[in-house]
Amino acid sequence: MGIKDAANMGAAMAPAALDTLVAHFKDTGTKPSYYDAIFTGDLGHIGKDILSEMAQAKGYNISNNYDDCGVLIFDKKKQDTHSGGSGCGCIATVFSGYIFNKLKQKDLKKVLLIATGALTNATSSGQGESIPGIAHAISIEV
Repeated sequence: MGIKDAANMGAAMAPAALDTLVAHFKDTGTKPSYYDAIFTGDLGHIGKDILSEMAQAKGYNISNNYDDCGVLIFDKKKQDTHSGGSGCGCIATVFSGYIFNKLKQKDLKKVLLIATGALTNATSSGQGESIPGIAHAISIEV
């Protein structure tokens, strides 16, 4: 998307999450409704909204079962976190506690996790380079 602002990582990473999400659905022949829950981490509130809109534009409605771990781990109003969490720790933390327990209790049986990241450093941001994103997915079924 050509995002150059290092303070807008959710927008920078959302296209990579979309690419991984769409590739997964095409490769597996599944749809968003196949999963009890789809989680990204960490796009925050802004990136979550962008991903939802871009997925809808591609014909994938994820609004019923999608959330972002950066959004889940923090309370935006009480903690003044603005967009959400920060970095790859959000998906690991939310998965290893909340999601894993939901899988063990069989409250969730099919989960798609999409870990997101940005391939950037202080030099590239300082030079005005766009921030490339990366995303990897794992499907867990119990």
